[in-house]
Amino acid sequence: MARPPVGSGRTVVLLLAILLAVAACAGARGSLPVVAGTGVATPGFVFARDTFAFRNEIRARNPGGANLYANYCFVLARGLRQFLLFARFDPDAPKVSHDEYVERVRHIAAFSPWRDPLPPEARIVIPGYGSLREFSRAQEAAVKAGLGSRFWTLVHWTNWRVAFPVTRGRQESVAGEIVSELRGGRLVQLLVTNLPKVELNHTVVAYAYRAAGPGIELTVWDPNDPAEPGLITFDDRERRFWATRVYDTEPGAIRVFRMYYSPLL
Repeated sequence: MARPPVGSGRTVVLLLAILLAVAACAGARGSLPVVAGTGVATPGFVFARDTFAFRNEIRARNPGGANLYANYCFVLARGLRQFLLFARFDPDAPKVSHDEYVERVRHIAAFSPWRDPLPPEARIVIPGYGSLREFSRAQEAAVKAGLGSRFWTLVHWTNWRVAFPVTRGRQESVAGEIVSELRGGRLVQLLVTNLPKVELNHTVVAYAYRAAGPGIELTVWDPNDPAEPGLITFDDRERRFWATRVYDTEPGAIRVFRMYYSPLL
């Protein structure tokens, strides 16, 4: 078997880095769709019903805490989408054992979140509960076990986008994609960061938007805050995102990327 040329591995890595940088910096003016009226919300999604009852803990806010459910924000955000797309709740069906609930959640979490939703008859049934909020409150341990490990979400190659510069034009393109997805009735998972400030390197899920001044206001579910929605604003004049109300984050400029919307991204 022929051996690859010396240094070829480093060349591939360099090319990938260049491609990522180009993708991060690409974008043209005028890609944000016209937003009018009261806005759009994802059909069938209700914050108080269709979100997890428990939170992703912030390790820095719980020094010395043992057995924290921390650094699971990517797992929970992806899981929220998977439950909406691939699960069905049947409150009238008999409850099952802890182990059976774990197995059913594992089946739900095995679906790729960019797939089309399953029809009702093909969905994984969660018996004995009427919603994700109710189910995750009563069966927290089973839900956490079924959603699985955080490891691969923490080392996913797209997370490294936060280390690259991004132009205002590219951020405008991302805003346009978010609006288009929400108009299409789909939740949008976002990677949000304010690096190099060591405060926000996180994921949220946008489920609604409305026109707000010279831009749009995104309503988001934050894995760190099960109590109330957060807000992220895109200013069309400045062509940048702003953390208007993001849990445990000072209001300010942030960079936003889409997450888990294709096999590569």
